[in-house]
Amino acid sequence: MTESLPAAFTATLSAPEPPPGWPAPLAALWWLAHDPSGPASAAWDRAHRLVQDAAGPDAAWVHAHLHRIEGDDGNARYWYGRAGQPGPHGTLAQERAALVGALFKPI
Repeated sequence: MTESLPAAFTATLSAPEPPPGWPAPLAALWWLAHDPSGPASAAWDRAHRLVQDAAGPDAAWVHAHLHRIEGDDGNARYWYGRAGQPGPHGTLAQERAALVGALFKPI
């Protein structure tokens, strides 16, 4: 699933944790890409904890994506609304690529 993500973002996945200073929504996406095993994984839980109480539309969009992965469509719809997003953006991989593309600004 990392093949559609920016190379600079993918290069960070060899580290044990996201780069320091990354905002919660981007760090959550890092955890999802680092361990894409799904909603029962520790990585999904970490990602969810990062955005659960984070403010702003970016966190809400990532939160919606997480609940979409989980299969909780009602909860995902709620968070898409909080994010000001119309709903899912293509497949999970396509949406994750769109999220990373919107949030990741390489230095």
